[in-house]
Amino acid sequence: MEENLASNFIFDIIDDDLASGREDHVHTRFPPEPNGMLHIGSAKAIYINYTTAKKYGGLFNLRMDDTNPSKENEDLVRAIHEDLVWLTGEEPSGGVFYGSDYFDRCFEYAVKLIKDGKAYVCDLSADEMREYRGTLTTPGRESPWRNRSVEENLDLFYRMRDGEFPDGAKTLRARIDMASPNMNLRDPAIYRILHMPHHRQGDKWCIYPLYDFAHPIQDATEGITHSLCSIEFADHRVLYDWVVDNVGIEKKPHQYEFARLNLTYTVMSKRYLRSLVEAGIVDGWDDPRLPTLAGMRRRGYTPSAIFDFVRRAGISKTLSLADAGLLEHCIREELNKTALRRVAVLNPLKVTIVNYPEDKEESVLLPNNPEDPAAGMRALPFTREIYIDREDFAMVPPPKFHRLSPGKEVRLMGSYIIKCEEAVLDEAGEVKELLCTADLETGSGNPADGRKVRGVSHWLSAKYAVEAEARLYDHLLTLENVADLPEGKTYNDYFNPASLTVKPGIKLEPSLKDAKPGEKFQFVRVGYFTPDSKHPGVFNRVVSLKDSFAKTAK
Repeated sequence: MEENLASNFIFDIIDDDLASGREDHVHTRFPPEPNGMLHIGSAKAIYINYTTAKKYGGLFNLRMDDTNPSKENEDLVRAIHEDLVWLTGEEPSGGVFYGSDYFDRCFEYAVKLIKDGKAYVCDLSADEMREYRGTLTTPGRESPWRNRSVEENLDLFYRMRDGEFPDGAKTLRARIDMASPNMNLRDPAIYRILHMPHHRQGDKWCIYPLYDFAHPIQDATEGITHSLCSIEFADHRVLYDWVVDNVGIEKKPHQYEFARLNLTYTVMSKRYLRSLVEAGIVDGWDDPRLPTLAGMRRRGYTPSAIFDFVRRAGISKTLSLADAGLLEHCIREELNKTALRRVAVLNPLKVTIVNYPEDKEESVLLPNNPEDPAAGMRALPFTREIYIDREDFAMVPPPKFHRLSPGKEVRLMGSYIIKCEEAVLDEAGEVKELLCTADLETGSGNPADGRKVRGVSHWLSAKYAVEAEARLYDHLLTLENVADLPEGKTYNDYFNPASLTVKPGIKLEPSLKDAKPGEKFQFVRVGYFTPDSKHPGVFNRVVSLKDSFAKTAK
């Protein structure tokens, strides 16, 4: 993986740190909050922290930022760990940690700030605190409780810890500068009261540290050298530095920011994704339409394709919108080389070859992967009754239609040339069966047999075909850039009704009967598919064969 790493501003920073002696090693971390599943945006953060540690022979930690028990649980913790190991292919080299394990240390540091006159207990409500905070153009106002004595603040803080006050009655705030142009320094809250058990700590605590206070302490405790995070935390860096400078941490980590990953026709908001899950609009956090790693894994994306996409999308400080077509291009490019070819008929139309003996069967050899001759060949049974795709027939063919129509011929892939003699209609006037004749001298499927026809159709023996269901996926939203959400509109207004198309009754070649989730196949002329991990007999389309992104890029 290291061979594919392109130079970027983070590597430049680390090179300077190592050359100057500011650091003598590299230690990074990925700190997700276990309040939802990881998504493609998380994959960028993982990629940056993981590959940076790899490049410099350093360590990489997974740390659960579990400081908000109201939204976190063990199921999400396990899912995040599983997703990260799946994506990187290994356990984090530095270990797995939990922010909640540092609650005692955070409390001790908070007490130190109070004793140093740098923190105080405030009685303002959340709404009042927002009002007192001011705006980007007007300074904040000091809380009426800002000048409490050290003794009174200590007494109140201990009583907060002991559960004497209800939720929201008081907060502990850092005493910094209410006139600061950076609003993050206007006496931010660093502890709040929350009478709720923690999934790891139980009922030990009823006060919890806020992220901006806990995070730098967690980094420092674990020996993180480079705290790499997304750009929305850039304005928080001064508070990050203030915490490590004032709580008495000797070895100080440093924060650096990169642009987060945004994807066309996709929303990364955990709140919105959770609403889709809870409303039953999607089939759980691992629904293949979602940008979650679990959903992408179930759909058939591979870790290598996801990391390739992140690498190609680039690492910088500049906000940009990555094209979902690039993501599809990356998995399509990989599967074209690696996926075994198989035949599937998604819209089956029965064909009876009237001049082929009823009791005759033979085998047709087809390549497992034309891109890889070493993959060998496989045998496909051929019988009198077969299925072709309904789209390969037209009663009245449009211009340049090189498939089957009354009186016209087509070559069956790897086999005979057949001619449509009659189309049998049902009571509604729809074509239900084709009666055809075969040129029985062309069974090899080799153009050297002397017959040339322009059209080729894939097919399956009606006797041996396996029935299944296909699920075809499209973009989650119809809005290309969710940052351009019109005023008064919500994401639900742009939910794509065509994001899932279910096709029951498809026909598969016999070898797919025992296909396992995780295996990838190219259904010839159709797309790339994988067996669904939750519903036996269902195949999810990973991506179509058509690559519009590659043409646009050229």
